[in-house]
Amino acid sequence: MNKPGITITALLLCLMTISSAFAAPLELKFGHVGKPGSLFEASANEFARRANAMLGDKANVTVYGSSQLGKDKELLKKLKLGTINFALPSSVMASVADEFGLFDMPYLVKDRAHMARIEKEIVWPTLEPILEAKGYKILAVWENGFRNITNNKLPIYKPEDLQDLKLRTPKSVWRVKMFKAYGANPAPLSFSEVFVALQTGTFDGQENPLAQIASGKFQEVQKYLSMTGHVYTPAYVTVSTVYWKKLPADVQKILVSAAQDTQAYVYETAAKMEVDLLAELKQGGIQVNDADKDAFIKASKPIYEEFGASVPGGKALIDKALGLAN
Repeated sequence: MNKPGITITALLLCLMTISSAFAAPLELKFGHVGKPGSLFEASANEFARRANAMLGDKANVTVYGSSQLGKDKELLKKLKLGTINFALPSSVMASVADEFGLFDMPYLVKDRAHMARIEKEIVWPTLEPILEAKGYKILAVWENGFRNITNNKLPIYKPEDLQDLKLRTPKSVWRVKMFKAYGANPAPLSFSEVFVALQTGTFDGQENPLAQIASGKFQEVQKYLSMTGHVYTPAYVTVSTVYWKKLPADVQKILVSAAQDTQAYVYETAAKMEVDLLAELKQGGIQVNDADKDAFIKASKPIYEEFGASVPGGKALIDKALGLAN
């Protein structure tokens, strides 16, 4: 006579074996703050497409944009908690490691070719190890873009036009310092809250790449777009070092390859967006003007000096980056 306990145990073991055989692939969550139509959305979706094609049934990358999984600082916290797997921080990285404030230095990055040299000579050998010591790992360097100013008061031609203007910035201490040096009244605010802040007049203006301005629909609540191009901000495909080490080596290799191969697509898409979105914004009724960049560069000297003096190795980082311009 069969013992019921043994039969049930055997059945459970069999069911567990069948269940594991048909287990769903590992879900890898990619959170970012970009809205529909943004460069962040296009970049993350392209990465997921490439990665998933190579991962097969090993894992699946799912993208969550529009701050669905949190704002920038929340996403960085969730990386360490292991509740998400990838984030795409940009300016906020300077709040993790002071050295990343290098990319808040006005007019430091001349073009994408210059950025590629900075990536090779500074990001990977110097900045990435600093970040790893803080528990994060960069898989690839993408783009947020060249930043310009919108506001409801007046066209911005020179720094003095910013006098007392209430300006939203990302959560970067150096961006705040920079606009204070120009005479503005800056304060940080999460990207997801900017539209309402502009609509209600809490802020007079903000600064962002055209892709973020257009996807955020800021042209609906702003009168002027001034093409200052004051800062170029990279974006970093970022993971937690702890959870990264738990992934199988073959999955790691695929994810790094897909992230780095996506960079060319990101740069090509960003360059096209700069042209297409400027035309779209003009058609939407926002008034566009070119700024006097020489005047802004001249007014930027104090922020370079402060960064060089207060951040360990700051002056050497600036000198090296500028030396890679040509």
